[in-house]
Amino acid sequence: MVQFISHYSERYSYLDSIQLALEGGCRWIQLRMKDATDDEVRPIAVEAQKLCRAYGAKFIIDDRVALVRELGADGVHLGKNDMPIREARQILGPDYIIGGTANTFEDAKAHYEASANYIGCGPFRFTTTKQKLAPVLGLDGYRQIIRKLRAANITIPVVAIGGITKDDIPAILQTGITGIALSGTVLRADDPIAEMKHIINIINHE
Repeated sequence: MVQFISHYSERYSYLDSIQLALEGGCRWIQLRMKDATDDEVRPIAVEAQKLCRAYGAKFIIDDRVALVRELGADGVHLGKNDMPIREARQILGPDYIIGGTANTFEDAKAHYEASANYIGCGPFRFTTTKQKLAPVLGLDGYRQIIRKLRAANITIPVVAIGGITKDDIPAILQTGITGIALSGTVLRADDPIAEMKHIINIINHE
């Protein structure tokens, strides 16, 4: 599975980036506008949700639990400094998707116990889209976390994130990771739609 994290660049707006990912076949979108206010995010989220509905894609908003509930989005992704997952679950109820960012097995276990639906695990390598970066995990980091989760009989989808390129994907999937989250590598391509199609093809054939 592939999650696309919306990104703003000189070439593309947030909505442009989401449209490109959807046209490329991605069916799981996260709207991430870290430094914006709720009032700035709301109109973009409304349009992004319409796009996702039109393509039959899941629509997740980063961090903003109240906005997710207000719009009836599919779910929320919560970073380490965002609302605790347990609290978000109490607000949203059982039907919303809640993802949590993890950098260690302990993080992942805590999210699982707090009722997260998936873990965003990273960073795989250094990435410029995050200011405060946790220690880089690499392939060995993923292997260790997956091994510990299995030993603890914890079954939860784990999505790799953080500076991942197309060439990294086969090796990452060999670690037992369930999905890949991407942003920059798609939008930097000459043809983002073709790039997304190619990435989904790689993942489906691994």
